[in-house]
Amino acid sequence: MAVPRDEMLTIPQVIEEIGVPRATFYRWRQLRKGPKAIKLPNGAVRIRRSELERWIGTLEEAA
Repeated sequence: MAVPRDEMLTIPQVIEEIGVPRATFYRWRQLRKGPKAIKLPNGAVRIRRSELERWIGTLEEAA
């Protein structure tokens, strides 16, 4: 049985899913308040689906 892959999301996919403006998301990244991201060798940034869900979970706990 194959292990499901942890989907790698682009920033546009993430901001669409969480419903915030692009500038807000980048400000969160700058302040290290957003989900952990991976910078690929070509400069593209990706966020693992599991990391996004973990990050959202921490926000729910803090609310």
